[in-house]
Amino acid sequence: MITFLLRALVFLGSAAVGLIVADIALPGFSIDWRSPIGFILAIVIFAVLQSVLAPWLARVAQRNAPAFLGGIGIVSTFVALVITALIPGAGLSIGAPWWTWLVAPLIVWLVTAIAAFFLPAVLLKKKVDGRRAQ
Repeated sequence: MITFLLRALVFLGSAAVGLIVADIALPGFSIDWRSPIGFILAIVIFAVLQSVLAPWLARVAQRNAPAFLGGIGIVSTFVALVITALIPGAGLSIGAPWWTWLVAPLIVWLVTAIAAFFLPAVLLKKKVDGRRAQ
């Protein structure tokens, strides 16, 4: 149970970092910072969609187009961003310029992957330091 919660925390944290970096880096990508609920909702919706879509799209690609298996992460990120942006009140919007729709999934996917790699080390370091202090 603790492992599941830590994985969920890492996944939500990495999704938050990816969305924040895209918000900072891209002119047409915005997160509604005025509403903390909208921001949290955007992160949760995106993370849940990403976790559901990636395995499903991988199975579909494996059956129908195995050459696309390498790009499943970016494709599932794109689909999760589109769905999250379409949900009213989710706190995420993607607009002009047109290339934001192409670059946003790349940035979010890359930053999320890097954050998912480093966040467990940060969480475990705090736990190890806490045990040493005891």
